[in-house]
Amino acid sequence: MHDLAFVRANLPLVQERLLLRGADLSLLSRFSGLDTERRSAITEAETLKAQRNALSTEFGRLKREGADVALVAAQTLALKEKTEQLEALAAMADLKLRELLESLPNLPHDSVPAGTSEHDNVCQKTWGEPTTFDFSAKPHWEIGEELGILDFERAAKISGARFVLQFGAGARLERALANFMLDLHTREHGYVEVLPPSLVNSRSLYGTGQLPKFAEDLFHCDDKGAYVPGQLQESDHWLIPTAEVPVTNIFRDEVIDLSSGPISFAAHTSCFRSEAGSHGKDTRGMIRQHQFQKVELVKFARPEDSYEQHEQLTRDAEMVLERLELPYRRMLLCTGDMGFSAAKTYDLEVWVPGQQTYREISSCSNFESFQARRANIRYKPEGAKKSEFVHTLNGSGLAVGRTYLAVLENYQQADGSVRIPLALQPYMNGETVITKQSLGRTL
Repeated sequence: MHDLAFVRANLPLVQERLLLRGADLSLLSRFSGLDTERRSAITEAETLKAQRNALSTEFGRLKREGADVALVAAQTLALKEKTEQLEALAAMADLKLRELLESLPNLPHDSVPAGTSEHDNVCQKTWGEPTTFDFSAKPHWEIGEELGILDFERAAKISGARFVLQFGAGARLERALANFMLDLHTREHGYVEVLPPSLVNSRSLYGTGQLPKFAEDLFHCDDKGAYVPGQLQESDHWLIPTAEVPVTNIFRDEVIDLSSGPISFAAHTSCFRSEAGSHGKDTRGMIRQHQFQKVELVKFARPEDSYEQHEQLTRDAEMVLERLELPYRRMLLCTGDMGFSAAKTYDLEVWVPGQQTYREISSCSNFESFQARRANIRYKPEGAKKSEFVHTLNGSGLAVGRTYLAVLENYQQADGSVRIPLALQPYMNGETVITKQSLGRTL
């Protein structure tokens, strides 16, 4: 969320930066009017309070003298009623201002290229050559079903579309990938592993920017009734869309110590997304599932360190792909393609030969103080009297399901089997290849 004082003092700049994001500037056009209304009401209310205080003094004097106080009492009552009306008006304007600020996306960093869609993103680097074969490459859904390690049809019977069952070596591969990522990030990159809850309350989703704007993208539990916009409950429950939500909220309403450097967490969780608005998009395979696994990287940093940490977090995610020898590219997202809360984002896209394209496998963002202001996460700079908002960062390190499909497609062999990357073999009980297996008797 934006700072009210900053927006008030820099309204032309805010308008300019949000225009680059394609934001609805009609919201900002209401800002000045609401802000003026709020401040005028507060000023007039304070003036009337001073008049009431003077009348109260006069009331006391007249009463001590035995004089008639009826007129003064009536004037005092009228001022009280008018003051209450003005205070209510100021409170309503303040609420509307807060709702307006909540609906505005973060301002893009100066280094973010202007653009309106993914076509304006900038490729910053590529690693590895796109995998080629001397046979016709298959997409992962064909590979997995023919090997007997993936079953989309039975998953749909159990849960509906956009779910998958994994069996045998396939299920082990998913677990191996998650363990490999966690070991790499905790042993070599210095992250502390955390296992957070998979259910969070509305306050937590508000803190990271999912609520109120993106409620339809989430799964809300019906344990406490329907979600009402504007009512952030502590006791309702939502399935997490990413570990970013519970991990960032670990320090909600706290002042944390960053004197020794950033705090870095790595979390492996299931994630749940309704995929609202994705009808007909990526309906086959594991690209866009309602439930998937992810290893998430989250950092809390001082403002002066956050962009260096953004580069480091992105590099940590890249190392997973390099250890697995999966070709990828790093894309700097343009202003029109970034997420709501982000000030700057890199997407890592892995090559998938069965689809002959690059697909997003990680999104690494610096949110600056946008989330910290919503979640009230602060730190005290050395020598400072007051605390300040931290900068929060996160990124997938990596999306496990998408890494899984990238392995199937890049390591497929002509006979339909799949080689296991060298880095994963210790996590696969020494197996070097996945071959066809039976799902059991078909009824």
